[in-house]
Amino acid sequence: MKTFPMFLKVAGRRVMVLGGGEQAAQKSRLILKSEAEVVLCAPHLDDELVELVREGRVQHHDGAITPDLIDGAALAFVATGCPGMDAALADLVRVARVPANVVDQPELCDAFTPSIVDRDPLVVAIGTEGTAPVLGRQVKTAIEQMLEPRLGHLASLAGRMRPAVARGVDRARRRAFWRWVFDGPPRQLHAIGNEREAAQALKEAIAQGQAPDDTGLGSIAVIAASGGIADLMTLRAVRKLQECDVIFHDAGMDAVLELARRDAERVCVGPRPGAIAWPEARIADVILSEAHQGHHVVWLTGGATANALAEAAQGQGLSVEKVPGVSGGHDAPARSQPA
Repeated sequence: MKTFPMFLKVAGRRVMVLGGGEQAAQKSRLILKSEAEVVLCAPHLDDELVELVREGRVQHHDGAITPDLIDGAALAFVATGCPGMDAALADLVRVARVPANVVDQPELCDAFTPSIVDRDPLVVAIGTEGTAPVLGRQVKTAIEQMLEPRLGHLASLAGRMRPAVARGVDRARRRAFWRWVFDGPPRQLHAIGNEREAAQALKEAIAQGQAPDDTGLGSIAVIAASGGIADLMTLRAVRKLQECDVIFHDAGMDAVLELARRDAERVCVGPRPGAIAWPEARIADVILSEAHQGHHVVWLTGGATANALAEAAQGQGLSVEKVPGVSGGHDAPARSQPA
């Protein structure tokens, strides 16, 4: 990556928009979705921007634009509509040591405007480092279809309830609790408009001290990822990698591991240079121990059958889900049932 994706805190901070025409209006519409203090810098403003000033939603500076004026701002959008003027203003912004976004000139940008899926407070930003904005918008459309319009309201409810969850739900059970909220009945109820029922279900679960489906046991998924080819991984396999607490994996799976949850513990069971592969019986024992501690475990393997693991799990009240890792002509996931 040439740029590092990060969300910039702008609440209560100045964001400068240098320009007064349509491009400046576009950037103003975008940043006004935040709680930033927007300052328009231009001698003349178009009608839309004049109305924003009249409503008190933005400030207007019609004098000279200098580094001192920009100093201390969180961000500056350079959007005059004139490439030469934009380049000159970008130099002023850099003198003030403020990140600049220059419209239609990615080579002059310190910051790029992503395509945004807004489910405030859930926000998804899609960036292409200024190289393919049309592709960014296509990805945005796909994600818009994935996320129900009122999902942000459920996220806000969850945020308000976090202190109560911290008091009422044991730390070891919280991940399972929140997984139930966002993958179970509360989200399903909320999505169809039953927001009151969703909130009540959440409060009742807090009173019980755990999610209704929480058995105290973790889960086990064996993902067959022969070849370790990341772009062929099935959606279900990626989801398991994103949800797990611990990953046991063969060597040579680096590309696939990039799809996994960043803070998941990773254990290479070989074979790798200088070390022999763990015996399957040992892998099974350790995985079962992790699951009994309530952890969600993935075994990412290129060839092991995991039959010994499945048999041992049945005798301990656990199930093992076998997930095809690579798409294309594979059988549907098979699940062994606990005894």
